[in-house]
Amino acid sequence: MKWRDGRRSVNVEDVRGRGGSGFGGGAKLGIGSLVVVVAGYFLGVDPRLLMGLLGGADLGGGTTQVGPRETGQPQDEAGAYAATILGLTEDVWGELFQSAGRQYVAPRLVLFSGQDPDGSACGTVSAATGPFYCPPDQKVYVDLDFFRELVTRFGGPDDATQAGSFAQAYVIAHEVGHHVQTLTGVSDQIRQMQSRASENEGNALQVRMELQADCFAGVWAHYQQDRLDAGDIDSALGAAAAVGDDMIQKKMQGRVVPESFTHGSAAQRQRWFRAGFANGKPGDCDTLKAREL
Repeated sequence: MKWRDGRRSVNVEDVRGRGGSGFGGGAKLGIGSLVVVVAGYFLGVDPRLLMGLLGGADLGGGTTQVGPRETGQPQDEAGAYAATILGLTEDVWGELFQSAGRQYVAPRLVLFSGQDPDGSACGTVSAATGPFYCPPDQKVYVDLDFFRELVTRFGGPDDATQAGSFAQAYVIAHEVGHHVQTLTGVSDQIRQMQSRASENEGNALQVRMELQADCFAGVWAHYQQDRLDAGDIDSALGAAAAVGDDMIQKKMQGRVVPESFTHGSAAQRQRWFRAGFANGKPGDCDTLKAREL
């Protein structure tokens, strides 16, 4: 992806190096909870929110960090790329909101390594939770080491560890898609519906929310076509396929249980990204009303 001339967002908190190791410690999880965490490990809201919905888990722990932290712009290439992608999402969604007569309020991107000592409004932040969006503080949390895990653990595209990889851009754009859902009220609508739903119905609603965020990532990508290199879209689609619920469940438990999906199958995630990418219209992303996903 051609990104170096892009505007870097100032809404970045780079706290890398301030935390401890995110893997290897912490609570032990049963296979059901582990599958949920891994499902939330890529392109989602904080997986502990999913665990709370699915199993009544305690979401406590960690310090609520609401305000911005003045940490300066990232100086390394990986951080600069993430800041640029965030800036490009701000440009696109700012224009789309303006055209709809609304004002876009950008999220903040927190780059951490291992663990963010300040936590989030959703609780403790560690590498074990992977990239996620926390609605209460409207921040996207990303440990850039995740992209190495994407390749080695999940079979994602080989270029995912490199600055300029569109797989990385897709991850950030998806999380920003969750922020768009927060601003437009979709998140609250789905949470209210989930509070009255059975476990399987709640899962199905979560899938629709995740697929809409995939579609919103596609909407953003539509407006980046002059920056795309050959293979960029395939890189994003390959990443989405690698962590579809069906692929994760095969790896983690050796069988696929569709009623327990929380993010959608590999094919569904690819389909909805393409739906947003085709025309760049957020209206094409109404997964709540779609008869087929």
